[in-house]
Amino acid sequence: MAAAVRGIGSGLGRGLRELRFHLCQRSAGSRGVRDFIEQHYVTLKKANPDFPILIRECSGVQPRLWARFEFGRERSVPLNNLSADEVAKALETIVKSTG
Repeated sequence: MAAAVRGIGSGLGRGLRELRFHLCQRSAGSRGVRDFIEQHYVTLKKANPDFPILIRECSGVQPRLWARFEFGRERSVPLNNLSADEVAKALETIVKSTG
C-alpha cells in the first residue's frame, strides 16, 4: 500500500483538479477508507500541499472516491468494504486515468 501512495507522490494535478473521499464515520464498509486516511493522508498532502484532497464524512453514506478533472469532468469509484490497500490501488488507478 505504501508503494502505491509513494508511486503517486507529487503526481497529483496533471489534468486532475480535486480528490474527494466520501465515507461514514462508523460503518464497517468505510473502515478501509478510514484506515487509508489515517495512514496516508498526511503523506499525500505533504507531497501535494496545494492540491485539494477533501474528506467528506456523513453518517450512513457509502464510501466513494470522487476525482474532478479538467473541464468539470468527474469520475468516481466505490470503496465499500475495501481494505486500506485496495483503497490505495483505487486511488492510484483514478489518478492515472485521464478523466
